[in-house]
Amino acid sequence: MGSETRRRPEASQEARLAPPFHVVLLDDDHHTYEYVIEMLRAVFGYPLAQGYQLAVEVDSTGRAVVFTGHFELAELKQQQIHTYGADWRIAHCAGSMTAILEEAPG
Repeated sequence: MGSETRRRPEASQEARLAPPFHVVLLDDDHHTYEYVIEMLRAVFGYPLAQGYQLAVEVDSTGRAVVFTGHFELAELKQQQIHTYGADWRIAHCAGSMTAILEEAPG
């Protein structure tokens, strides 16, 4: 009788098994389009046109996926959004925008 050995998946296979996560920016009435565009440029390096498209999306639908990647990087990007600071253009703006993490489908 031969003994069966289970092979442990290679590290690269394990990494592929981890699901990606979305960083979802949530809408509010305390930040301008200019703020959203500037913040997305600073955090993600997005060009002006892409930042504007995402600002329109978050304003019109209440949310926009601004990044998808592995959990640790998505969490870092979420923290960078949360610490970006208030919109100086709006006197009653108390802080940064809010972003949540969601597991990306499939």
